[in-house]
Amino acid sequence: MKFVIPGGTGQVGTMLERALRVDGHQVMILTRTPTAPHHLAWDGRTLGPWAEELDGADVVVNLAGRTVSCRYTPENLRQMMDSRVDSARVVGEAIAAAERPPRVWLQMSTATVYAHRHDAPNDEASGVIGGSEPGVPDYWGYSVRVARNWEAAQDEADTPDTRKVALRAAMVLSPDRGGVFDVLSRMTRLGLGGPVAGGRQYVSWIHERDFVRAVTFLVEHEELTGPVNLAAPNPLPHRELMRALRRANGVPVGLPASRWMAEVGAFALRTDTELLLKSRRVVPGRLLGAGFAFDFPECEGAARELVGRRRAGTVVD
Repeated sequence: MKFVIPGGTGQVGTMLERALRVDGHQVMILTRTPTAPHHLAWDGRTLGPWAEELDGADVVVNLAGRTVSCRYTPENLRQMMDSRVDSARVVGEAIAAAERPPRVWLQMSTATVYAHRHDAPNDEASGVIGGSEPGVPDYWGYSVRVARNWEAAQDEADTPDTRKVALRAAMVLSPDRGGVFDVLSRMTRLGLGGPVAGGRQYVSWIHERDFVRAVTFLVEHEELTGPVNLAAPNPLPHRELMRALRRANGVPVGLPASRWMAEVGAFALRTDTELLLKSRRVVPGRLLGAGFAFDFPECEGAARELVGRRRAGTVVD
């Protein structure tokens, strides 16, 4: 099959392209900075020659959007919103104009759309959408608005011949350099792998292999449309996640961090504490209901496998 991946040069896109090519698929990447023959230039906002690649393609997987690993300044928040909404809108315009439109459009979204909560997991049917929960910083609601507007841009696109799925993805764990697993593992090996702010907040995650398998599963299962949670079935509190990482890395202890220490660390790393402190307890109700079986349902096994690959040197810089 032919896959077109807007925004495919980031960690998730690189991981997905690698797996798709191993399976024999053709992959074209839309990017602002082309560096390879199968890269095409686009600006993520306006139609251009790149749109011809969607005509006759089988699958579009739109991953475009400014990274959320940054300080949440007004300008960065605006770029998060615009880059996601504009790219989804223009992909929809390209599909609508195609004579032979793709049969499925998988649009990246985020598990952050759900409310900060500890009491119960969020699935697609009964999950609570965030933005108005008490006791959290007001700006956390902006991340929820980004997610809702992102999904709305896909939903509103006039593409009757193309099935649309919104990928409400949790953090994707891969051993590749610079990814979230690489960063957390490095902190663990430095002795900093303790709980943050008590570690009660839930973390949702998905192993890279299951992410790729879920993408191909969604392509094949034509009955699935709309939002789908891409997360392992067993989210866990932050303190348990860090314990699993310590065990996998052979590190007996990790220094804990208070909320104010997390603020200082996030400032130094030019990122935001929402990524650490928001409780994301998300489960894959629709995937499980459709018969998807996870290779890595538990974090312990995922961490061991990823650390093993890192130690073996099978990672991408």
